[in-house]
Amino acid sequence: MAVRPAVPVRPAEPLRLALTLAAFGLLAATGCSVTVPDPEYTPPPPLPALEQLKQAPLSDAAGFAAEEDVLAFVTADRNVVCALTSARGGHVNLPYELNNFSDPANRKLDTVPVAHCELAVYPQPEAADIRDNCAGTGLGYLGGVALLTPARASYGECRSGVTGMEAEYGPRGSRDGRIARLPVLPDGGNLERNGLRCSAYNDGVACGNVSGGVAFFVSRNHYELVAEGTKKASTAPTRASKSP
Repeated sequence: MAVRPAVPVRPAEPLRLALTLAAFGLLAATGCSVTVPDPEYTPPPPLPALEQLKQAPLSDAAGFAAEEDVLAFVTADRNVVCALTSARGGHVNLPYELNNFSDPANRKLDTVPVAHCELAVYPQPEAADIRDNCAGTGLGYLGGVALLTPARASYGECRSGVTGMEAEYGPRGSRDGRIARLPVLPDGGNLERNGLRCSAYNDGVACGNVSGGVAFFVSRNHYELVAEGTKKASTAPTRASKSP
């Protein structure tokens, strides 16, 4: 009976080495690279609000035009809706809420550029930031709304009930309304209108007048009011949302 000659077996380690070298050669030839996470890397802290607004590149505003001379957007987590718009007295031209901006009686009032934001989940305003006694009662001054004019940033307002954003995207929100149809400003996006800017970042939104040194930042459990290089920050517990 014929004896079949033995077939030499290549050791496993040299074969593995050859395959590894071949794989690296293929990556080099195709220009691909492999990123290996550094377990010791610590990401830098978020930029202060005004620095974010200065440094973030401006987004194309065309996709955020809500109506004539108004830009509006929501954040990706649907917690903040904002408009770069105008106000006459206390009447703000908002594409996501009914308002009296266009009433004939208000046309004699000066028109100023503003940035306005509403939140679905938000912190309570600090006592020092309450700017209205709500018809003498001091009650009903609630968080969830931030307003920026060229000279001042404020947080909170006198109202009864929920914000418009809370009505749509709070725990019992409808998820179906004017806000639901607004475009999303992605993280790092930065919009500008009439000298005011808003940027979505750090799980919230910053809006500011960069040249005037005035800004606010709002998120679920934190807000900041910035004026002339000073910063007032609140980390008050998140306010429990009301049912719409």
